[in-house]
Amino acid sequence: MVPVSHYLLFAALLFGIGALGVVTRRSALTVFMCVELMLNAANLTFLAFAREQLGSRGLSGHAIAILVMAVAAAEAAVGLAIVIAVFRTRGTVNLDEVKTLKL
Repeated sequence: MVPVSHYLLFAALLFGIGALGVVTRRSALTVFMCVELMLNAANLTFLAFAREQLGSRGLSGHAIAILVMAVAAAEAAVGLAIVIAVFRTRGTVNLDEVKTLKL
């Protein structure tokens, strides 16, 4: 059985990589992928604590993880729609060149 600390360390590593990607990358698509990576790290943390607290019978962590996945799917759909709309009007998805939403 793998200890919970290994899961938490891996989740912290994933979250750190995602946060670094959000701060350093300039492409909107890459930023969205890094945000999704951060959400997956949060899911891993929820599931690790659910396993630690209640064993295999606890479903609260699983329910929260499913809720986070639903929010991530909605965020990806809305975010990609915005990126496509900006690309059609501006011709780029570089976040440095798209500073305001004015046309």
